[in-house]
Amino acid sequence: MTFEGAEAEVPVVDFSGPESLVIRGVSEASSKWGLLQIVNHSISKEVIENLQRVGRQFFELPNEEKMAYAKDLESKNIDGYGSRLRNGWVDHLFNKVRPPNVVDYRFWPKNPSDYRQVTEEYDRNLNEVVEKLFRCLSLGLGLKAEELKKAVGGEELIYNLKINYYPPCPRQDLVLGVGAGTHRSLHPNGFSAKSNSRTPKFLEINIGTMFPTSLIP
Repeated sequence: MTFEGAEAEVPVVDFSGPESLVIRGVSEASSKWGLLQIVNHSISKEVIENLQRVGRQFFELPNEEKMAYAKDLESKNIDGYGSRLRNGWVDHLFNKVRPPNVVDYRFWPKNPSDYRQVTEEYDRNLNEVVEKLFRCLSLGLGLKAEELKKAVGGEELIYNLKINYYPPCPRQDLVLGVGAGTHRSLHPNGFSAKSNSRTPKFLEINIGTMFPTSLIP
């Protein structure tokens, strides 16, 4: 999908509202836009801020310490730390967080010491949102509540957590634009759930559509 003109103001769905209204909001936003923003979800401010903190603490470590968790470039495994130049310098950390049989703790930083605890708590909280989102999408399509979750893998559905960090670029002569800011995203099969440091109370849900958006402050 291509969006032309001013920045898009993405539909906002209040997850604390009556289920019928949540289902309608999710269904309409998904069918017309392919993405939506969720507010009043079950993830507390403390849980979000803790994940922001451990992510920032990891990225501010000396490079040699971060490289201990570097991606294996000869493997198809996406887990681990990496950097790249893409409209600005971007550091990122990828970790599979569920199901348990795909989690590779070799790529989970031991510094900060509570990275695993904080990440797993964030995953548990975000999974509640994902489960509700799948249920709303299914019911909105006239299906049984569990149908879409089952269709994409059920309990074997793989969740990837990615934390992006935008430090000052060491090669500013090559930069063509400005990065969007620090954000964390969870990628179950079929859509992504993203939050960022500027608007942590919002979760942006993307169902296969990419274009500029305007986040409500």
